[in-house]
Amino acid sequence: MESIAVWQGATLCGIVLWIIVASYLDVTRKLRSFLQPWVAQHVTTDTPLILQIQNYQHRFLDAFFSGLSCVVSVPFYTAFLPLLFWSGHGKLARQITLLMAFCDYMGNCIKDVVSAPRPSCPPVRRITATKDEEDNALEYGLPSSHTLNTVCLSGYLLHYILSYTQNEDSHVKFAGFALVCLLVGLIGLGEIYLGMHSVVDIIGGLAIGLVILRFWLSVHEYVDNFIVLGQNVTYFWAALSFILLFAYPTPEFPTPSFEYHTAFNGVALGIVSGVQQTYHQFHHEAVPRVFTSQLTIPGFMGRMLVGIPTILIVKFCSKALAKWILPVLANTLGISIKSTTYIASLKGSSNGKKSDGLKQSGYVQKLFFFSSQDSFDVDTGIRFLQYAGLAWSVVDLVPSLFTHLSL
Repeated sequence: MESIAVWQGATLCGIVLWIIVASYLDVTRKLRSFLQPWVAQHVTTDTPLILQIQNYQHRFLDAFFSGLSCVVSVPFYTAFLPLLFWSGHGKLARQITLLMAFCDYMGNCIKDVVSAPRPSCPPVRRITATKDEEDNALEYGLPSSHTLNTVCLSGYLLHYILSYTQNEDSHVKFAGFALVCLLVGLIGLGEIYLGMHSVVDIIGGLAIGLVILRFWLSVHEYVDNFIVLGQNVTYFWAALSFILLFAYPTPEFPTPSFEYHTAFNGVALGIVSGVQQTYHQFHHEAVPRVFTSQLTIPGFMGRMLVGIPTILIVKFCSKALAKWILPVLANTLGISIKSTTYIASLKGSSNGKKSDGLKQSGYVQKLFFFSSQDSFDVDTGIRFLQYAGLAWSVVDLVPSLFTHLSL
């Protein structure tokens, strides 16, 4: 027990120490000054190739690559993950959730450290079929998140399927590997065709994705064992999630990347805390799985009809509760706050006083916002709690309803 507390404390203290040292040494600015000009030059030199690819413009290709981009987007994965939990494949679902949160954090950190531009539009034609794609276009370019996420998630899914089925047929393995490569290749080509990324962004996403996937495959069993059988799991993960809100680089200009990190950070906390508390009830390896006599298709459809409205209600309620509690708590503690989106009375203000502070600030300013910042953006806390509540309901509240309804 003492050794567990020691390594958990050492991990958290190590991250805090890195935040302080990185801020003191101005690591982000130094890395950016070294990497940004090189990447920006490659983005510029890649423009003729992008224009050549876009010369094959066709309505079918527009629709195909836009649809493919949406299928591997973060919103799609977010909507798909609850169904994976409820299908009985809990280990796969929680591993993909945590892997996605890790990919989102690493990819967005690198984006905001480098702060490299996307291909210039015009002359490049940029196609954004949905509001989410429009928001993604506001992020920096390197690396391509779609490519990075596709490499990691499709690669891990292939690994899980081969392990779960214990298939040793070399032809099946080759076919699975070929499908993953085809998907990654189409995603990369599609991002260039849509004008969202340059070639250097795709190569960067591919390389970083392969490194992350290799790392995750070496640690995923340890992570899963810690979540389902470890001690102090919820307390440790809550502290880790809180610290990771501050262990994030300051971009050259604010982008939506930090908001995405905040949301998935909250999702990871909700999943971990919920699974750790209810593993032996709802998430062990012997639970009914879809396409079996224990969980038929009609039964799974019933789970969807109950589960989806429930988690949407929880998301709305947790957001409303956070919007009410956090300002009250901040005022009680004397912390100056503002809101850029959620609370109209605090928009563009710091407890009613005008403030020009940015949404994202430096490492130490974030960690010690009460002494170094004019105000703290309460939207970060609201978004974090909202998605933590949503994720907790997926793995705890909703499975409890399934039990009561015999689904």
